[in-house]
Amino acid sequence: MSQVFVYAEYQVSIPFSQIDWKPVNIEMKKFPGLKSKTWLSGVKTNTIGGFYEFDSVENAQNYIDALLIPFAKQVNGNLTVKLFDGDITKEASVGMNSPFYLTDFN
Repeated sequence: MSQVFVYAEYQVSIPFSQIDWKPVNIEMKKFPGLKSKTWLSGVKTNTIGGFYEFDSVENAQNYIDALLIPFAKQVNGNLTVKLFDGDITKEASVGMNSPFYLTDFN
């Protein structure tokens, strides 16, 4: 698998405006294989999370183990994580103009 998507959500009530995301972004960029992250903030729930793209399952799992799980413990929140195969859904996603496959339009 060369394209892996990760959905992660922390079940805590933290308004996104209280997240100091700039240093978090700097730390995230240090992880091998992380191609992108889209921050998520739950509507009317203040849950926080993200949608990530990685280059392998191994790199995604390393990120989960080294960053997401420790942060859940730090904020005393519940973490939901799901991994998705981006290779198998590529053709269908290109057909829907997914920004994660824009290079295919060149």
